[in-house]
Amino acid sequence: MKLSRCLRLIFLLLVLGGTVGCDQTTKHFARTKLNQFDSVVLLGGLGELRLAENPGAFLSLGASLTPAMRTLIFTGMAGSGLLALFLYLLLRPQSQRLAFAGLALVFAGGASNLIDRLTRDGLVTDFLLLRCGPLQTGVFNVADMVVMLGLTMFLWAALQKQNSPPTAKPKPD
Repeated sequence: MKLSRCLRLIFLLLVLGGTVGCDQTTKHFARTKLNQFDSVVLLGGLGELRLAENPGAFLSLGASLTPAMRTLIFTGMAGSGLLALFLYLLLRPQSQRLAFAGLALVFAGGASNLIDRLTRDGLVTDFLLLRCGPLQTGVFNVADMVVMLGLTMFLWAALQKQNSPPTAKPKPD
């Protein structure tokens, strides 16, 4: 069963509002309660709160680009891509709700990080770091987690669709 355009818009706005609200609130908390020289260790060393202002993309990729190139890529092109994704989700009926929900999360997380870039001179606030023994993540934020969850859901839906038996099409008389 396909969702109507109105229901898709309501869902997108709810996911966007929830994601932006949670992400921007936690980033504000990080900026006001943490500083770049101290960190707070969590759960017996399994995690850490550490403020980082990221000029690049995921794991600081592209941080060494010139400010003009970062603006073009991470604000202009990413913003255009997010607008295209929003229009795709709104205008194209989705047959798989899991894929739609996953892409809606990718859109919402990306939009919240774009808000940072637009309001913080091209920087995105990151503050979470996880450890498991000698392994650790890069520093990330709530919007990044939402994007990763959305990508996982989308890929899971794609795998389910790929592994499902083909549907028989009725033969014309």
